Amino acid sequence: MSSATLPHAVAAKPAEAQTIVQVEHLTRRFGRRAALDDVSLSIRRGMVFGLVGENGAGKTTLIRHLLGLLRAKQGSVRVFGLDPVLDPVGVLGRVGYLSEDRDLPDWMTITQLIRYNQAFYPAWDNTFAERLRGDFELDPDQQIRRMSRGQRARAGLLAALAHRPDLLVLDEPSSGLDPVVRGDILTAIIRTVADEGRTVLFSSHLLDEVERVADHVAFLRHGRVALSAPLSEILESHRRLVLRFADSQSARPELPGALSLSGAGHEWTVVTNGQIDALRAAAARLGAEIVDETAPSLDEIFVARSKMREA
Repeated sequence: MSSATLPHAVAAKPAEAQTIVQVEHLTRRFGRRAALDDVSLSIRRGMVFGLVGENGAGKTTLIRHLLGLLRAKQGSVRVFGLDPVLDPVGVLGRVGYLSEDRDLPDWMTITQLIRYNQAFYPAWDNTFAERLRGDFELDPDQQIRRMSRGQRARAGLLAALAHRPDLLVLDEPSSGLDPVVRGDILTAIIRTVADEGRTVLFSSHLLDEVERVADHVAFLRHGRVALSAPLSEILESHRRLVLRFADSQSARPELPGALSLSGAGHEWTVVTNGQIDALRAAAARLGAEIVDETAPSLDEIFVARSKMREA
């Protein structure tokens, strides 16, 4: 499947340039553990928002709050300006959701799944549903229990998309999918939904995927927002440098702005948060020459930030 098989993009109306998700100072504890710690995020219409973090960072807990499955005990959550717990109909009727577990009724066929979901969404587009079914190569008579993981993901995406939701929420959508499915389905759908003026929030541990499609990225670390910024800004503000020292270094060099430092002896590689001038000066004082300077990938930035020592 390619993006050409999806409906033509429609530009968002200026009046619709608004905040779709607003999370302010959200804290959630399970016993003594803080799953979310003073989290604040804002997601605007038409944005593809990537949520990344290690397992246990709080991504799924945050998504459950947005869907109204958990009540905000500290802080506030608003989706379309509404509290998803107090107004689930007003929120969930405009949200398409695909969980990592692909929670679908195993006994249903694809045709039955389409009819079942159609009953819940007044805006369900049967023509679009059939188009997606064909694009995803789903047999209308096949039972979900007999589907592969990739087929179940396609069926879940169909159910999440066919009512043309204003907000599409994908929790680890590529889990267990092969690269062809990821490339031909997920990227095209995320990009097309956003280009229609709709909004996408997706969590993923596949940072190369996030880098391909996200407009804005938030790093969750131990339940806190470690970084939240436009993707272009994140990539432009970090650099990867290779340093060659005249004298072999027996210990890790102390360099300002270093998020991660690896190597031994004469050659060390550093990922920095943008304090290039200060780092250059420090390296020169230590007798080092910068022999290579490149832009790190989002994955390298994430790994570097994840390994930072606790302040």
